[in-house]
Amino acid sequence: MPVSKTKLATSELLDHERLNALVNSMADGVIAIDEAGMIVLSNGAALNILDTNGTLRGKKLESVLHLVDKNGQKISLTEQIQSTRTSLSSRDWLIRYDDESTANLYVSAAVVHLGYGKSGQRGYVILLRDITREKSLEEERDEFISVVSHELRTPIAIAEGNVSNAILLAQKAGIAGSITDTLQATYDQIVFLSHMINDLSTLSRAEQGTLALEIEPINAHDLVMDLVRDYTPQAEEKGLHLTHKVDPRLHILRSGRLYVREILQNFITNAIKYTEKGRVTITAAPYKEGVQFSIHDTGIGISKSDQERVFDKFFRSEDWRTRQNSGTGLGLYVTMKLTRLIHAEISLKSAINKGSTFTIKMPNLDT
Repeated sequence: MPVSKTKLATSELLDHERLNALVNSMADGVIAIDEAGMIVLSNGAALNILDTNGTLRGKKLESVLHLVDKNGQKISLTEQIQSTRTSLSSRDWLIRYDDESTANLYVSAAVVHLGYGKSGQRGYVILLRDITREKSLEEERDEFISVVSHELRTPIAIAEGNVSNAILLAQKAGIAGSITDTLQATYDQIVFLSHMINDLSTLSRAEQGTLALEIEPINAHDLVMDLVRDYTPQAEEKGLHLTHKVDPRLHILRSGRLYVREILQNFITNAIKYTEKGRVTITAAPYKEGVQFSIHDTGIGISKSDQERVFDKFFRSEDWRTRQNSGTGLGLYVTMKLTRLIHAEISLKSAINKGSTFTIKMPNLDT
């Protein structure tokens, strides 16, 4: 027998009530808007974050959610989510209240179909979370890292210089054996510590948004040749071939020279570190109005599960071959931060025991 309209209406009403109960049980603020940016659903947590007691239904999102960036510039969340095809999230925006006070928000938005899947009723669901305390702790941590890394630079530089001089004196005096071996091992660890401090310092400035970007013309061909020259000794020490392929039609790249070089250096260093035999190849070719660089190696490769986390802070693979090499898990995280600063894109292709290829598409930047 056909289901009556009354039963259908009752079923839809029950579904709606269940949905409201589920949404109101969530700790995060939830707001659903239609394509025009009108609020159709919200929960109690959203009311608390917005500091209001009235109903939100039927109101424009921008009339109740006043977002600004860290520079105080207004942000239209409706425009932001309408201009992206995928989900959107940010931890860098603040909500500004009527008394001019602010709070840090985590904002996440995704496209959904409203009206129980009926065609033409697309909208967006927005999650809001107050992360003011988290942000405060992050700022304290970043300040601590900045101070510590700055204070450690001088003693580490002095130790590195003194041990280096001791190695040279020992070699001139013809001293061999355990003394020179111990000095060399000490020097290597000091250099490792120096690199760690540099990574922490760069990380701190990147997290605080204080990295300066100076745009200048970069001869990509010369840059690749310089990198080949600088890293060939390190590759040869492991019995590897460091090769290059540069397209003769290569453009001049306008970007941050310091950061472009550091990004490529990090990938080259990792390629050499995790390749036991074969070669590391640096390629450069025109890409739209910029340059596409690739670093290919014949190393141990990266598993699919690790590929999803390889740019995470402090992440190191559980692969025993990775653990044989020292590292902090900060290098690729810092690299990704620098990549975003110069508006570049990174892609990765890799398979276990078949090597890895990191491709970096670097656009020309306006002055």
